[in-house]
Amino acid sequence: MAYQVLARKYRPQRFADVVGQDHVTVTIMNALTQQRIAHGYIFSGHRGIGKTTIARILAMALNCRNTIGSEIRPNAEPCEVCESCTEIRAGNAVDVIEIDAATNRGIDEIRELRDAARYRPSRDKYKIYILDEAHQITDAAFNALLKTLEEPPDHIVFMMATTQPEDIPQTVRSRCQHFSFHAVKLVDILGQLRYIANQEGIHADDAALALLAEAGDGSMRDALSIMDQAIASAPTEDGIARLDASQIRELMGTVPNAVFERILEAVDANQSAEVITVANQLLDAGNSPAQLARQCVRYLRNCVIAKISNLNPDGSNLDGPAAELLQISPDEQRRAARSASLFSEEELTRFLQTMLRTFDELGYRQEQRFHFELGLLKLVHLRRLLPIEEVLSKFSATPAAAATSSRPTASGASRAAAAASPSASMRSAPAFAPMQASPRPAAPVAPPPPILPQPPALPAVAAQPKVAPAPEPVKVAAPAPAPPLIAPAEPSAPHLASEMWDAAPRTTSAAPVVPVPATPSREVLPDIYAVAAVVEPEPLSAPETLPATEAAASADTDHLQQAAVDALMAARSQTTAADAIVDSDLSLNGKTLTVQTQLSKTMLPMVINAEAERIIRSAIQAILPGVTITLVPTTAAAKASATKKPRAAASGSAQARAMEHPIVQEAQRLFNAEIRNIIDLTPND
Repeated sequence: MAYQVLARKYRPQRFADVVGQDHVTVTIMNALTQQRIAHGYIFSGHRGIGKTTIARILAMALNCRNTIGSEIRPNAEPCEVCESCTEIRAGNAVDVIEIDAATNRGIDEIRELRDAARYRPSRDKYKIYILDEAHQITDAAFNALLKTLEEPPDHIVFMMATTQPEDIPQTVRSRCQHFSFHAVKLVDILGQLRYIANQEGIHADDAALALLAEAGDGSMRDALSIMDQAIASAPTEDGIARLDASQIRELMGTVPNAVFERILEAVDANQSAEVITVANQLLDAGNSPAQLARQCVRYLRNCVIAKISNLNPDGSNLDGPAAELLQISPDEQRRAARSASLFSEEELTRFLQTMLRTFDELGYRQEQRFHFELGLLKLVHLRRLLPIEEVLSKFSATPAAAATSSRPTASGASRAAAAASPSASMRSAPAFAPMQASPRPAAPVAPPPPILPQPPALPAVAAQPKVAPAPEPVKVAAPAPAPPLIAPAEPSAPHLASEMWDAAPRTTSAAPVVPVPATPSREVLPDIYAVAAVVEPEPLSAPETLPATEAAASADTDHLQQAAVDALMAARSQTTAADAIVDSDLSLNGKTLTVQTQLSKTMLPMVINAEAERIIRSAIQAILPGVTITLVPTTAAAKASATKKPRAAASGSAQARAMEHPIVQEAQRLFNAEIRNIIDLTPND
């Protein structure tokens, strides 16, 4: 008889002989015992794990002439002695048709199969069709088979084996029972190889069998094929083949993993020359760069899993999660644990990603050797990198000027002391860590605008500038004090006068403009004037002074606009309407408030709907009762003259907190900076 390869010679003939697929064999045997036979089966999974083998065993069990429970057949296993079982095992049964769907994939072949399925079996109980590589069948051919699969004759059973079940149409899968096969575990492959070696009379050590099992990569057929090849190339002693690990590595073109352990030790020691020396030795020995990169990727993957599963380098916990996650021999598990102990999980992950990219590049690069060496050098360079958090935390960015100018001090003496010794204030300022989360306020409630007291009269000085005439008294039905205005760094005298006038409380009587002393140096002012900056020695002129009515109207409309924006942002579902109000211009004329939006007549009711309009009216009328609010769409002239206004920040939001930070204010003052994007990195409570 001609020689049979190991994969065919030791092909299972019973369900109990199938290795690693207990979840399938137990289910099928129970179905046979209960006579719950389906008309269609789909067996899917990795290559070489027993899909077609189980289909043949099931065909033998269905057509076996001995009943289940008899003396010859006590269980659902086929008897293997009747005529049907022997013919199916030999592959010449008339009623079991095995079709290679990769070559018989067209609609014509499936139509012939469908027509032949109408006839009853010639001798056995069932006519069984085994379609191997069923995912190769075309969609039109599957559609031709749908009706037969949905309402098949009682004597027909379809079995489809495939490695890509997702390519089979869902309409076909829903009409069949689907069994998903698992990849065979390393210990199961190792046990089967040891059994076959004993049966064949071959001397093989455990290291050699472990290499063969790992080379199978979950496929029993692949492991047996490599074992067959290794036996043919193995040296013989007294006519008996002897398998050792070095001979198998040379046959497969691989190197021992001790080489990659040595490379990672050199990476840990920051020795680039040692890494290149080892790579040069491997390449000069004739090893392929692509094969070396592939093996390095697998070794790094094992190191990552060993790090995640907390595998000890001495191998004291090999029976833990690592036994399931690492399908390698115990010696290789300990080797991977030793390499993993040198690095952190993040470093091993970066190493694996770098080598995976190197392995991909080797497929289409001309100088594969150079790219492989470059990939190994990148591992050394990655070891020298510092986390960005560690780098940023070394910087402190709290200038003394920002600390002194961001808040009013209690007295003029303290301001003078801070200006005299800026270094002391910088030393006392706390270091700012960029990655540190800023404290979140307890409740984002906007505080009411402060009401400043009547400014006291300044002491008389030698030189007095001209004083603008007192404006007319302003009569407001429901006065709403505006928030104090902070002057820029170097305001002019007319602007200072208007700001001081806006900061004063509004009464029914005229509030005179307080004269400001003209001095070229910084003057120590009382606390009420902490909002003002350096005063230039320019005299105040009455025509340039902003009238009180215009200043009051501007402050009122800004306050009303901010209140409407805060109310819309609090509603959360009206952020688009809040953006529209931010871009709008408000004008107050008596009891009528006109909101000039930048929206067209069509978009206005869509963006500011009835709910948004109700929120706006409630927020504004809570400040100014009895006011009439009119929303006006944009016009061509208004759109041409419109300028982009800075977006208002909701009270308590990340933008508001950022604008109040002394570092942000100091950056705006020093560099005339503009805040565009603000990202809130504070973790949610």
